[in-house]
Amino acid sequence: MSDLPPLDLSADVLTLTRALVDVPSVSGDEKPLADLVEAALRALGGLEVERIGDAVLARTNLGRPTRVVLAGHLDTVPIADNVPSRIEGDRLYGCGTSDMKSGDAVMLRLAGRFGVPGAEPARDLTFVFYDNEEVEAVKNGLGRVARERRGWLYGDLAIVLEPTDGEVEAGCQGTLRARLSAAGHRAHSARSWLGQNAIHGLAGPLATLAAYRAREVEIDGCTYREGLNAVGISGGVAGNVIPDEAALLVNFRYAPDRDEDAAEAHVREVFAQAVADGATLEFVDNAGGALPGLAEPAAAAFVAAVGRPARAKFGWTDVARFAAFGIPAINYGPGDPRLAHTREEHVAIDRLQPAEDALVAYLSGSSA
Repeated sequence: MSDLPPLDLSADVLTLTRALVDVPSVSGDEKPLADLVEAALRALGGLEVERIGDAVLARTNLGRPTRVVLAGHLDTVPIADNVPSRIEGDRLYGCGTSDMKSGDAVMLRLAGRFGVPGAEPARDLTFVFYDNEEVEAVKNGLGRVARERRGWLYGDLAIVLEPTDGEVEAGCQGTLRARLSAAGHRAHSARSWLGQNAIHGLAGPLATLAAYRAREVEIDGCTYREGLNAVGISGGVAGNVIPDEAALLVNFRYAPDRDEDAAEAHVREVFAQAVADGATLEFVDNAGGALPGLAEPAAAAFVAAVGRPARAKFGWTDVARFAAFGIPAINYGPGDPRLAHTREEHVAIDRLQPAEDALVAYLSGSSA
């Protein structure tokens, strides 16, 4: 049995956020926190609850005409001497405060309100708390749920409570990584003319990247800006050797109107001359983005409940997994994405209650 105190879902969202932060849950070690979340949800009495590894699922079954799925990951990046949590002025500091235990706390507050017998939300609700979001995709708990319990993820709208600083961020960019490799001929650097410098062979592709003009595209009123950048370079043998191998790692963040194949085709086009000159282009990974889906009634009603226009999500989030099932998905959470993964990670206390209130208003309303 755990010696950790149980989670009190009747506590205010600040207190609940602190309680979550004070239970370390670095990726791979989410079990103690998942146990607490599962116990708290089962104790409510109005939810169907299921556990899949360290992912905890809960839902109402009230026969409502629409269903909203709320999702949040329980894990954090490694702790940087920032647990337990602490309050300084109007900020709550600690690992995961922004990304994304404040969002999880909002979800738990909603479960505590709408997951009890006799509650009357306007929509059926599904809550998904999952593990291993901050590490490689193959371990992602939401991906595991999608493979093993896909039906739990179906709904008319999915809201992922990733940090958005209290704004609605619609859809997400796709992300692609490619490696461009150049070959040369090794020689002594004192006789460089006898060799061919592979690092120098990347000068053309680097110039291409430096001159690249990112495309902007508007979808559902949200402007997505793409980016194609070098994010790593390798090569060199020793201080007196002309290198015969060098590689450039490139990251392409693309708007969600492109699918994975179109993104790869664009990168091939950009580096066509380099490939013609003998470089090798290899795609390392590619994860498609998600369209904003704001024309869907459920999404439009949520934007109206928040009271501010949606903006594009820069970056890839798990909304893409929902979009792959044809489910409109948006990002909305109280954390600030600029503070995620930092030693000084914190959340503004005045962002917490408004996020909860907006979701309560939406889930209590009668709009479709």
